[in-house]
Amino acid sequence: MSVDVLDTRILRLMIEQPRTSVREYARILGIARGTLQARIDRLERNGVITATGPWLSPAALGHPVLAFVHIEVTQGHLDEVGEALSAVPEIIEAFSITGGGDLLTRVVARDNGHLEDVVQRLIQLPGVVRTRTEMALRERVAHRLLPLVESLGREAGGAGR
Repeated sequence: MSVDVLDTRILRLMIEQPRTSVREYARILGIARGTLQARIDRLERNGVITATGPWLSPAALGHPVLAFVHIEVTQGHLDEVGEALSAVPEIIEAFSITGGGDLLTRVVARDNGHLEDVVQRLIQLPGVVRTRTEMALRERVAHRLLPLVESLGREAGGAGR
């Protein structure tokens, strides 16, 4: 789906001011509330807006250790292992990947010992051949989408000129 300049302005506001009401967004943008709501509904329907709600900090929840665990899976067992990963609460994301391994997970833990316990639990899952763990030292670029949204807005603005 392509986004236009107004979509970009809406998304920017939603990212920068997530707790603001639709009425206030409409006022800031200078558009009718119905127009804004229709745009938001379309963005949700097309999968651009995938969730609303608070972003939580695993570190503030007592899990400051972040690691990326590569998991190699027995051929033909990717779906089963993927489903089993959803039962491990410390796994906050998991992706099928190409390259060295079959799955890449983002894992949080209370400390290094807890991380080892989580990795040992993963190794014991049926279908897991081996794991490789890489620990994050420091976040260099926080999760962000605003620069991408802004670049799309610039493209949309330039296309209409």
